[in-house]
Amino acid sequence: MPRRRSPSPSSSTAPRNRTPQPVRVRQRTFGDFVKAFLAFVALAVLLVGVPAALAMTAGWPFPETFEPMEWLRQDISVSTFLGILTFVVWLAWAQFTACVLVEMKAALSGVGVPGRVPGAGPSQLLARQLVAALLLVGATAASFTPSLAQLGQTYDDNQRPTVAAAQQTPGLFAQQQEQAAGAAAAVAEQASHTEATPAAAKKQGDTKFYRIQPPEGRHHDSLWEIAERHLGDGRRYKEIFELNKDRVQPDGSRLSEASLIRPGWIMEMPGDARGGDLVEMPDDAPEVSPEVRQQISDYARTGDGASGGGDQAQGGDQAQDSGSGGGAAHVDLPRQRPAPETGHADLRRPAPDQVATPAQDSSSFGLPEALLTAPLLAAGLLGALGHRRRQALWQSAFAGIGGRRGMEPPTPTGEALDVQDALLVGADPEGVRLLDRSLRGLAASLAAESRPLPTVYAAWMSNGDLHLQLAQPSGKPPSPWQLGQDQTFWMLARADAEAYEDVDTAAPYPGLVSLGTMDDSRLLLNLESVPGIVSLSGREEDRAAVFASVAAELATNGWSDRMTITLVGFGEDLTALAPSRLRHLDGIEALIETMEAETRQRRGALGAAGHDSVLTGRTGPARHTRWAPHLVLLAAEPSPEDAMTLAELAADASRLGIGYLVGTGSGDLPGAAWEMEITAEGRLLAPLLGLELDAQLLPAAQQRAVVELFTDADPEHGPDGPGTTPPFLVDISEQGRPAVYARLVGTYEIIGLETPDGERSALLHEALALLLLHREGVHPRVLSSALWPRGVTDDVREALLDRLRDWLGTDPDGTPRLRTDDAGRLTLAKSVVSDLDVLRSLYHEATQGKGVDSRAVRGRLLTDALVLVRGPLLADRPEGRYRWLTHEIVDAQLPLLVADTGLALAEFHMEKNRAEKAIEALNAALRTAPADERLWNELLRATHALDDPERLTALASDLVTRSGARGLPPRTEALLDELLPTWRDAVAAAG
Repeated sequence: MPRRRSPSPSSSTAPRNRTPQPVRVRQRTFGDFVKAFLAFVALAVLLVGVPAALAMTAGWPFPETFEPMEWLRQDISVSTFLGILTFVVWLAWAQFTACVLVEMKAALSGVGVPGRVPGAGPSQLLARQLVAALLLVGATAASFTPSLAQLGQTYDDNQRPTVAAAQQTPGLFAQQQEQAAGAAAAVAEQASHTEATPAAAKKQGDTKFYRIQPPEGRHHDSLWEIAERHLGDGRRYKEIFELNKDRVQPDGSRLSEASLIRPGWIMEMPGDARGGDLVEMPDDAPEVSPEVRQQISDYARTGDGASGGGDQAQGGDQAQDSGSGGGAAHVDLPRQRPAPETGHADLRRPAPDQVATPAQDSSSFGLPEALLTAPLLAAGLLGALGHRRRQALWQSAFAGIGGRRGMEPPTPTGEALDVQDALLVGADPEGVRLLDRSLRGLAASLAAESRPLPTVYAAWMSNGDLHLQLAQPSGKPPSPWQLGQDQTFWMLARADAEAYEDVDTAAPYPGLVSLGTMDDSRLLLNLESVPGIVSLSGREEDRAAVFASVAAELATNGWSDRMTITLVGFGEDLTALAPSRLRHLDGIEALIETMEAETRQRRGALGAAGHDSVLTGRTGPARHTRWAPHLVLLAAEPSPEDAMTLAELAADASRLGIGYLVGTGSGDLPGAAWEMEITAEGRLLAPLLGLELDAQLLPAAQQRAVVELFTDADPEHGPDGPGTTPPFLVDISEQGRPAVYARLVGTYEIIGLETPDGERSALLHEALALLLLHREGVHPRVLSSALWPRGVTDDVREALLDRLRDWLGTDPDGTPRLRTDDAGRLTLAKSVVSDLDVLRSLYHEATQGKGVDSRAVRGRLLTDALVLVRGPLLADRPEGRYRWLTHEIVDAQLPLLVADTGLALAEFHMEKNRAEKAIEALNAALRTAPADERLWNELLRATHALDDPERLTALASDLVTRSGARGLPPRTEALLDELLPTWRDAVAAAG
């Protein structure tokens, strides 16, 4: 969270127990002197050269006489305008001079944080850096220069109190120069220190101790920052952890996880630790209270043999790498819980019956790993793709887009097919559903208690639990939520999450987006809540993969209602994923203009509504109008001026529901509140947040393939619209009788095979159904993911495929009926067919084959097709199985296909004025497609042809009843007005 700052000595009410120790000053280099000289020249020019030049060219800024009324009556001439500009320059010089004096005074007096010059902002930051460089060669520079964590913050941020007492932070330039040399030394020292016992450190006569400080505001102390302040490298926090783990603390507890430290605990420090917060023992420390001195003395005696002893708390090893405390400046890894039993699965992926370890299931069969390991992103993309394909089917059916109403979306090929398979394998729709219900349930519970939503910085999905990390303690969470590892964590167990039902409330945290995993825990960062800009550094292609992943998940996730995602510098093609959410701007200038206007509008809307933030208004009456988040993803690195403008806009963004993620090649972005870096190895690093994640990425190749899937699903894509030819046509002649025939439309039955014995029978039936619905082929990983959503090992999958091959048998020529094509996908022989295949083939032959030229053939084929329809698809499927059907569009294809068949057969009969036969065909189709408006309208026309007003009135009344509260569709209502003008009165009279 926000970067940590050194407080003034008086900023904490807690007692300060420290004995100042001399700070070891490293040897200054030639580069230090060069920087100091350049800083001296710059200060001389700005402090002396500027006023001298102004005095010589423009003179003294104040007039000789003071006559305001006379000045107002004078015309504004060029000289007047120049005089005003000269005065402004003199004023800026005076302000900068004041900044230099304040910074110099703070440096020479040893004050940790200098006073603020009103309105200075960037001027004081510049003065601070110049004075720091000038005094770098002196001993005082280290005591006042801001660390790297302070770069880019507004001056108000520098004044915020923090936890630790008056830190002795290394200077900016000194820290930059020491980092490279200190990194290698730190690695070597870490190995030796972790092996050394506290007793060995004491023998050196240089043992020091640190007392964990109490929290101040939203800031908590952490081992990372302690190591950074006193050891020069935050990565050495493990040395402190190893010296102190499992030793009894003054409150009786023990340190078991590096991220869980408590105020008042004592930390023994490595021998080379330095800084004024340390207490050196056993030397007398007069500034330390006797009570604390006794605590340190008692703690020192526990060191012999304590290091490495004792029982480790559960999950301690997992949390060591987080290196962070439990405060607002860190996104902490939540305390790990035991792995849930079967049936209490992880929100990310359910706990497996037989979980495939990386060694067991390392082969991805060529599928992109980036999507296989992104379950929430894959679920969102898969759900949005299914919705797009259904929308294309409905539009093509009801609007006739692209000419002939097509039932078949295009079959992906190449990389698009691989990406679709990866989405099917990696998606975790159940995890998305539980996350959405859990968050909405929390919002509803808080609203019922008249409590505001807490600010949530991050969500962790870990070992079946959902952890919300709050910006600050917000009291006891509503049941069934519980407090987590401390007051800033709210936790919900999987079993409790499953008890939630759908509630009618706004999504409370729509800005949550997956960034990656750490120790089997998945992190979702709430971009909307960040108190400023989030910067992302690294190579351009690596940053682009992160930006694409974030944009795609935000655009398609299932735990958001509405939002706007603005893409700048990338992703114009990504808008195809969700045109209603994603928008692309050409440049930073357009972005700044847009965001300035929106920031003003949101501030005014909040003020008018009487809310202090969008969180307090999101679940209220205005939730559907003003409080949707706006997330800005800026991949193009802004100029320093644009960065400062964005920083000013982002200063109040978290209150307004606006988030900024900005890319930078240098890693130094002014105004960045949180800084992250993506490495070439796919690691997402944020040391100040205590994060080191396996990043969630969407590389360029997969991004193009995802976009291709969505654009191909567009009903207006291509000159001919959606395809009309089924992927598999059956020989419907008497000679084409199949060897194996499966009835899927209605009750699931198989003809031509013996029912397999044992518990595997249900799995074999389900596997065959999946293969029958995908005649183009099924990837082995897709098959195993469909049958075992919780994961399975390779040997179990192969064993099932062997049983399936044996069950299906071979054709007369000895060819197995279950085959593997050149791409490694599983396909069925043409001798294995389903009634759905026959239904498609009959309709195709009647409308585009032999039935086009022969009326008798057309009527027979359409009648045979309609007879095949015995109910919905797989009507008797057992509960808990066939969950993969939620990813399919066959549930939309089948009713449309049946409706088209009924309409074609009704038209066939109406050509000969056989209205009763037409009505019979339409009613048969309505049993499978009861909501198809086309069937309603044709049924009205056929009934009208009978010239029976009473029957037509009864039908109108029945259709009104079927339409429910939404009422009749406009076209149906208009048709009734034409056929039966008095239908409204007649329906009302009928009751």
